[in-house]
Amino acid sequence: MAAPPSTPSDSRNLIEELVRFDTVSRNSNLALIEFVGNYLSGYGIRSELIKDETGTKADLTATIGPSDIGGLLLAGHTDVVPVDDQDWSTDPFKISEQHGRLYGRGTCDMKGFIAVVLALIPEIDPSRIKRPIHLGFTYDEETGCFGGQALARHLKSWDVRPRWCVVGEPTSMAVVNGHKGKLSVDCHVHGAEGHSAYIDKGVNAVEIGAEIVSRLRAMQKRLMAEESGNDLFDPPYTTIHTGQMRGGIARNIIPRDCLFEFEIRNLPDQGTGALLDEIRIYIADTLLPEMQAVDPNCGIDIQIQSDIPALAPEDGDQLLTLALQLTGANTAQCISFATEAGLYQGIGIPTIVCGPGSIAQAHRPDEFLALEQISRCETFLRDIIAAQDQ
Repeated sequence: MAAPPSTPSDSRNLIEELVRFDTVSRNSNLALIEFVGNYLSGYGIRSELIKDETGTKADLTATIGPSDIGGLLLAGHTDVVPVDDQDWSTDPFKISEQHGRLYGRGTCDMKGFIAVVLALIPEIDPSRIKRPIHLGFTYDEETGCFGGQALARHLKSWDVRPRWCVVGEPTSMAVVNGHKGKLSVDCHVHGAEGHSAYIDKGVNAVEIGAEIVSRLRAMQKRLMAEESGNDLFDPPYTTIHTGQMRGGIARNIIPRDCLFEFEIRNLPDQGTGALLDEIRIYIADTLLPEMQAVDPNCGIDIQIQSDIPALAPEDGDQLLTLALQLTGANTAQCISFATEAGLYQGIGIPTIVCGPGSIAQAHRPDEFLALEQISRCETFLRDIIAAQDQ
């Protein structure tokens, strides 16, 4: 089937097209989704949109081939991280090719994978494949895998779900079958404002916040000691990290508010519930009585911003065995960053992570994807598409 006129059909040009769309997570991704939908339509492939509550963002799903048998889901996110205050030497939303590399925001994380998937569409004859190829392109992965959660709910409703899934996050084309989860938490301490000369009459929200952060740090030290034997992950233990903290308006005013954000990146065999409960108990038993003895209106709010499940390694899985054979690797790897893969595994779809580019380049200025990685990804996807029909 011929490509639509003026539509780029090779990986290199498709990456260039996708990078042009400024899909930083704070923005809409609908223009990119429309481009992909039109591209697929040119090959007679119907796509479906799953919009978010605002109607400004959407997942795209499509099925190529039969729908009455499980097939292969190729999944990836369309959003990218911001470029604000980063020292780029090129225009981040325009591809620059230098020394066998394509520079641009999202080249490796992860528009490169999506472009390779789309570039292979002309090679697939829906009437001849025995098992379908499913596409799942999502929004807002970078801010909490919200589009992945919507896609997982959608897939769960299917009468026949995909039997396999490949998430194309950058792994340098290594096969990954395990990653940590990520619980993102917002904390708001409500203190009692007053003159700093009379600290006994107020409740310093910043100092209370600092006590919670100190407790989180103590928990992290304990986890380092308790879990240092798990050598599948780097670092080999569950991590707790405070990323932002703000509060107070002047040196001589007791701060009324303190807001901070922390995360827990948990090993697959350790949930986050017990750790979060430990913090809640510390707040309820130790901090709140002291605060409310001064002012009963004081309080501490803990809100979960996002909860991304871990991907649990499943050795011996048919998909894993096939992927290792196709890449020539002896063993699968585990990674410490979170992806949407755990969401799809959670609804019963065996899932691996394998995509072009290095995570070391993601989120950085002058992000790039090597042309060699594009070629390896093309070969891998062609091979796994062919193998699932055998």
